Amino acid sequence: MRQTKYITSGGLAFSEDKDMEKLRRFSLKGWHVNDFKFMGYTLEKGESSDYIYSVDYRSLKEDEEEEYFDFFSSCGWSHIASEGDIHLFRAHPGTKPIYSDRDTSIEKYENLISSMKPLAIPLVLITVLTWVGAMISSGTLESVLRVIAIVLTVFAIPTAWTVTATYNNKWKAKEKKGLVHLSKAIPILLFLVAVIILLFVDGSPIQLIASMIIGAIALPTAIWVIMSLYHKMGAKKA
Repeated sequence: MRQTKYITSGGLAFSEDKDMEKLRRFSLKGWHVNDFKFMGYTLEKGESSDYIYSVDYRSLKEDEEEEYFDFFSSCGWSHIASEGDIHLFRAHPGTKPIYSDRDTSIEKYENLISSMKPLAIPLVLITVLTWVGAMISSGTLESVLRVIAIVLTVFAIPTAWTVTATYNNKWKAKEKKGLVHLSKAIPILLFLVAVIILLFVDGSPIQLIASMIIGAIALPTAIWVIMSLYHKMGAKKA
């Protein structure tokens, strides 16, 4: 009988609570998470147990790790795995939440944003500058810059969207409803603008960018809808 399995993640920036609830349902069935994997988790077979799960986002120096994990252990949370600045913990139901009030919840997302900014901001800026360079150049240089810009865009759009989603989580914790609604409206507005550009603007590089934006928004949205339906079906079976 298979002793390990892989399950997908909805993306912690987008569906952290759903991921944690899904891991709990699997634990009730005897499948316990033991590590992060690309876009998901690996589970190992064991005895059925009721565990609750939580993640923390924190950049740790090597000499800080032992004290950090010992602190959570003393509060009843066992460290399961870490991936970069993301740390996964589990505990028994009734254990005090890692983030039990508004201020600590805000701090949680601020830590994640701080760890993402050094990558996200330069990546987006370089991508924009590369597209500008491709549009104002010609010949071989234009072709090379366009290829580089396409590759960078493949990474820049999801990264920017993840940062936006993380800010949205932070604003939710701060109860800033106006900013929450704005962050939700941005992808819709970008999608509509991209569709208009694709239909009415004549310009190969601009149309290419618009097509990539449409794909970057439509594909994750479709995945999110499918994952949401899957989670709901799983919840009914559990």
